[in-house]
Amino acid sequence: MKILWIIPFFLLQDTEAFLMKNAKIKLCLQASPEDESLLLEDCNPASRFQDWSWQGDSLMNHGTQSCLSVVEASIVQSPCDSTAYTGWDCSNSLLSPLGSSQSYLVASRKGVGLDNVRGLKAQWLQGGTEGNVCEEKAAKAVQESYFHAALTSTQVYDHTAYNSTLVAGMDPEKLKDLLWFFRTEDPSTWNYSILALSFVVTILGLLLLGINITRNRKRKIHMYKEAVQAAQQAELEAKQALIPVQEYSPGSPQMREPALQEERAGEVLVQWKDGTITTLYKQSSEDAM
Repeated sequence: MKILWIIPFFLLQDTEAFLMKNAKIKLCLQASPEDESLLLEDCNPASRFQDWSWQGDSLMNHGTQSCLSVVEASIVQSPCDSTAYTGWDCSNSLLSPLGSSQSYLVASRKGVGLDNVRGLKAQWLQGGTEGNVCEEKAAKAVQESYFHAALTSTQVYDHTAYNSTLVAGMDPEKLKDLLWFFRTEDPSTWNYSILALSFVVTILGLLLLGINITRNRKRKIHMYKEAVQAAQQAELEAKQALIPVQEYSPGSPQMREPALQEERAGEVLVQWKDGTITTLYKQSSEDAM
């Protein structure tokens, strides 16, 4: 997999070239193909002699394959692998030789040289963009550090998109935020967790539904039993209200009923205070008649 990361890195090397446009005179720095002099010409993106790129702290011209170097008070080109080339410190669009904070690379109508001024003529922008050469150097440094980290990393990122963003001169802090936001990770663990949580919630919902149904059934059965008992109680009370209360005694008509059945025709019965019953006329008198 690492070879897949290395190939886009080298393919994008040619796309890292930029034009060095002076903020004062609005011309671009161009290397002369005939000698080691530097020229200021109208910006032409198609010219390889106006293409510059950062190689560490060095500025290399893509047309001559030589680096921007300092020889005494003049600026000349020299091979990047020689001891004569100079590294450059870049800050706030200002270029100064490493180890010297008093002089800056400036442009004028006469040419290019070193001076201690910090005005517009010492500021170098990227031709065709709103950025400056210092932003390009910072982006290049982040790109190289990321490339070396990618060789030892086992994680897979979208390197082509990352390098293209660096070429555009984006701020490294903002770039880190974007890389975190658009990170590509295996979502299997998250998906399985959500699936298990959904299963647990479904089981819990079914359990609560079953408990609710059971309680409703028990409540309805209890209410039905209470209604039946109330109806039976009301029916019993209604029946008891229809039955008359009877008092039983020795002199009641029910007790005298057998005696009355034994009475003869024409007999007069008399009931005394002590409860005894006798005939008014004796039977002998009837026989005498």
